[in-house]
Amino acid sequence: MRLLPPVCALALLSACSQQPTENSTDMASTITPAVNSNVSTGVQFDEQRFRQDIKTLASDEFEGRAPTTKGETLTLNYLTQAFAEMGLVGANKGDYLQAVPMVTYLASEQQTITLADLPFQHRKDVVLGSRHDNGGVDITDAPLVFVGYGINAPEYDWNDYQDLDMKGKIAVMLVNDPGFSQPDSGKFNGKAMTYYGRWNYKFEEASKQGALGAIIIHDTAPASYPWSVVENSWTGPQQDLVFDKAVQDKHVQIEGWITMDAAHAVFNQSGLTLANLIDRAASSPINIPLNQSADIKFTNTASYANSYNVVATLPGSKQPDEQVLFTAHWDHIGIDESKDGDQIYNGALDNASGTAGILEIARQFAQQAKSGNPSARSLTFIATTGEEQGLLGSRYYAENPIYPIDKSVAVFNLDSTNIYGRTSDYTIIGKGKSQLENYLVDALKSQNRVAKAESRPESGGFFRSDHFSFAKLGVPAVFAGGGSEPVDEATAQYKTMMKAEMKGCYHNTCDQYRSDWDLSGALEDLAIYYLAAERLANSQDWPGYFEGTEFHSLRAANTQTGE
Repeated sequence: MRLLPPVCALALLSACSQQPTENSTDMASTITPAVNSNVSTGVQFDEQRFRQDIKTLASDEFEGRAPTTKGETLTLNYLTQAFAEMGLVGANKGDYLQAVPMVTYLASEQQTITLADLPFQHRKDVVLGSRHDNGGVDITDAPLVFVGYGINAPEYDWNDYQDLDMKGKIAVMLVNDPGFSQPDSGKFNGKAMTYYGRWNYKFEEASKQGALGAIIIHDTAPASYPWSVVENSWTGPQQDLVFDKAVQDKHVQIEGWITMDAAHAVFNQSGLTLANLIDRAASSPINIPLNQSADIKFTNTASYANSYNVVATLPGSKQPDEQVLFTAHWDHIGIDESKDGDQIYNGALDNASGTAGILEIARQFAQQAKSGNPSARSLTFIATTGEEQGLLGSRYYAENPIYPIDKSVAVFNLDSTNIYGRTSDYTIIGKGKSQLENYLVDALKSQNRVAKAESRPESGGFFRSDHFSFAKLGVPAVFAGGGSEPVDEATAQYKTMMKAEMKGCYHNTCDQYRSDWDLSGALEDLAIYYLAAERLANSQDWPGYFEGTEFHSLRAANTQTGE
């Protein structure tokens, strides 16, 4: 891998935008370039156009943008037309679409669930599904085993499955990792969640251990979301990538979640105190048979169809084989016809806003190229499918890249942009991982802002969006934007009001476009990504991961890069 020193200076930009009034309607404003001792970028982000993209993608007509639905078709048409109008080329041999083979599983709403001789109700107490095309689940007398956090991590000298034979058994485990419960113990990464704390890792590891099933005990604080998110996100159609049968056969037969109250009841039935076991599980690896069993029965259907990533490229002028990537997932949850009232999960913030963001950035790079100043490296914009189902589109692209991974310089990911107004700080999720962050820090000087880590690293944000699919392969990837410190009192008051209005809307039907959103902060954040990417795309730098991070061995940081 080539690592070379930087060759271009950072252009500076200042941003300004109107603050919304209480009765504000759609506002049109722009980010205006500043003239200074360095180079003026001349970039202008059109707020009205940005708003319209969000509003359209999040409209009821798009039906919540679930993969393999009418909503997907409308979304793909909208995005491909937008990229074509900019003059970007379809990356897949001229086609803007990359097929992502998917299977959709649908578990019956009528489920019989008995744990430790106690009957539980689907959705209310337990949410279970199956990623198998076998018509359904019929489990009888399956032993339940508590496996602590369900982690096997040799580098941390930790194995909750030590000396266990999980064949025919169901693993019951805690969410997050031991560092959350004992942040000062030195275990794992303290309060900051590691990948071992993520639900998808826990299901994967239980499968590797040969378990029949895996059930995670939900707890709002370590999960970072309430039970309503589990109920809304893990019920109804569930997509996955299509795997080889031999691989699929090894996956657990059932996977899902149980509420803390229901879990307490199960452990009490076993003569055990869950609160005590939670403390023990954080101190050292643990596995304990509950001496109780599970009876679970429900039908399950599987259907197959391609979903699609949208991939558009602006070719570089000097190093066209080297790619600077932007990602944002276009998908959301779709429609839940079992709900009373509003049934559409519009996904305006998550992630019509991020998708609109990469469109706006792409337009500026395209305009720059049309003015005779194209970037040296190519810029590729990937609107991914299936992020809400486990980063499916980005995982598929990373495993089946249109452009070689070793020619992918970096990834800038947008997922839920800032709707709470301008901030004096700027959040980098998982701050301290790679030299790519240096480009953001330098760009922030143009706005007199400072970079900070996220306030709740225990939520595992770095592992929860599409950039992670690339990070796992060593491509430096960032997920950043927004901040916690409003620029003035008026913005602070607006933020308090809007936070209250948006409370509970994550993965819920109230995540809808609002005309009184203050997007001035989002536009400033887009400028940071634009400036950082512009610098990188006109350099020969190859940033890497810092020593001590999970991905350093895959692409190591070089002291001459990004300084």
